[in-house]
Amino acid sequence: MNTGPARGMRDFLPEEVRRRQYVIGVIADVYQRYGFEPLETPAVENIETLQGKYGEEGDRLIFKILKRGEGAGTGQADLALRYDLTVPLARVIAEYRAKLPKFFKRYQVQPVWRADRPQKGRFREFYQCDVDAIGSKSAVVEAELCAAVSDVLLELGFKDFEIVINHRQILSALLTGAGVTPDRHGDALIALDKADKVGVAGVDMDLEARGFDLATRSNLIAAFGSPYPPDWSGWNVKIDESGRAGFENLREILRLAAKTSAAPHMRVEPTLARGLSYYTGAIFEIKVPDLAGSLGGGGRYDNLVGMFSGEEVPASGFSLGLERILVVMSERNMFPPTLATTPADVMVVQWFANRTDLYLDFASSLRAAGLRVELYPEAPDQDGKKVGDRQFKYAGARGVPFVAVIGADEDAKGTVTVKNMKTGEQTSLPRANVAAHLKASI
Repeated sequence: MNTGPARGMRDFLPEEVRRRQYVIGVIADVYQRYGFEPLETPAVENIETLQGKYGEEGDRLIFKILKRGEGAGTGQADLALRYDLTVPLARVIAEYRAKLPKFFKRYQVQPVWRADRPQKGRFREFYQCDVDAIGSKSAVVEAELCAAVSDVLLELGFKDFEIVINHRQILSALLTGAGVTPDRHGDALIALDKADKVGVAGVDMDLEARGFDLATRSNLIAAFGSPYPPDWSGWNVKIDESGRAGFENLREILRLAAKTSAAPHMRVEPTLARGLSYYTGAIFEIKVPDLAGSLGGGGRYDNLVGMFSGEEVPASGFSLGLERILVVMSERNMFPPTLATTPADVMVVQWFANRTDLYLDFASSLRAAGLRVELYPEAPDQDGKKVGDRQFKYAGARGVPFVAVIGADEDAKGTVTVKNMKTGEQTSLPRANVAAHLKASI
C-alpha cells in the first residue's frame, strides 16, 4: 500500500510544525495589536456559496464534493472545500451581521484547497493567513492593513519586501478607455496580471489568444506600460470619473500609509490586476526579490457580502501565504536560534528497575516549573550503569540538550545529576534546584 499523502497534500513532521506554529504565532500576535479578532469557518461550504465568486479560472479549481446517499449515483456536487477565506467571511458577515460590531475586524489562519495540478511549490492544500476589516470605506482601512502586514513581515525578519498596490477602478477605466467592453474586463485583467512573469510580449500573446484584436491590444499595452502620473495633467489616456475617484483613493491610501511602518515598502504598479473577480477598489501584492510569485495579496471587495445579504457592506482584506513565507524563511535561515528544535528541554532517566513512581514525580515537578520534559518510558529490568548508557544514547539521538539522573548516590543524598549533552559537563544539584538550573541553562 502507498503510505505517502495524496498528491498535492503534505505531512508535517515535528520540526516543520514548530516552524509553522512560530510564524502563525507572530501573525496572530501582530494582528491582535491592531484590534483584529480571531474567526474560524468550516472546511466545507455549500457549493453555491463558492461558485461564481472567483472568476472563470478560479471556479475551475474549486474542490467539489459529490452528493452522498441517494444522490451518490448522479455525479453531481452539492458541497465544496473552501477555496479561500474571504468568501466564507462574507457569508459569515451576511449570516451574523446583527451580532457583529459595526466595524468588524477579524483575522483567520486556516487551510484552503485548490483542485490545481500539483507541482513544485504548488499544493492542493495550503494555509492562508487573512486579516480583514468590514464596515468602512475609509482609506484608513487599507493603510492599517498594509501597516499590519508590514509589521508581521518585519517581525519575522523580512527587510526587502515590497507592498505593490493598484486600484481596480483605475484598471476598469483604463480598460474601457482602451476599447475593452465591460464583459471582457475579466479576460483582459487575467492577461495583464501576468506582466511581471511573461513580459509585454507574453501579455500580447495571451490577449491575442483571448480574442482581442491588434488595435485593442496596442491600446492596452500603451495604457498600462507607463507609471501613473502624480496628477492628471499630461496623461494622454481616456479615463472616466470612476477612474479619477480610484486615483484619488489610491493617493489617499499612500498618504496615510506614509505615517506607518509600511511607508518604505509601498510601490504603485499599474499592471497589478489580481485575477479574482470580486475586488472593487485598492488591490495589493507582497513581493520579495528571490520568490517567483507573491507572499500574499488582497484588496477591497465592497460588493461581495451583498451577494449573500442583498446590501452593500464595505470590506477590505489582506491574505498572507503561510507556505511561501516558510519557504523563503527556510532558504534564508531566518528562524530564530532560540526556536525549539527538540521535543524536550530535559530527559529524565529511569535508573532503578522498580522506581518509576520516583521519576514520574520528579518529571511532574519539572513540568510544573514550565519545562518540557520527556520521561524515558521503559523501566530497566535491572539497576545499573549500562541501562543508563542506553538511555543517554537515546537522548542524544533525539537531540535533547540535558539529561537528569537520579541513581543510587543521588537518591541517598536527595540530589540530581544533570548532564549537558553538548559539552558532556555534569552538575550535581539538590532536587529542588534542578528546575531553576535548567531554565537558566536553556
